[in-house]
Amino acid sequence: DDIDRAYFAVFDGHGGVDAANYSATHLHVNVGLHKEIVKNPAEALKCSFQKTDKMFLFKAKRERLRSGTTGVSALIVGNKLHIAWLGDSQVMLVQQGNAVTLMEPHKPERE
Repeated sequence: DDIDRAYFAVFDGHGGVDAANYSATHLHVNVGLHKEIVKNPAEALKCSFQKTDKMFLFKAKRERLRSGTTGVSALIVGNKLHIAWLGDSQVMLVQQGNAVTLMEPHKPERE
């Protein structure tokens, strides 16, 4: 289609790099192939995070991997920014020198 899109992501491996590398390799593919990518990019991000997690858990069990990862991703569709994150990674946007709150970070005391 003629809509400009851009995708960015950062992963922080815990207990090794396997989960972070797997996510970096597969998450964007899952997002791009998701049926809602055009109509509902936020849903595509959410479902793709969940799908990628399930895929890695299957691989980790089969190969006895014990790593994990946090991650943040930004999907720009036209002039809209969609943010998804997992774990304690955070996104910061600075607009004209001022921080813009995009998310409430995961904290142990938060439900």
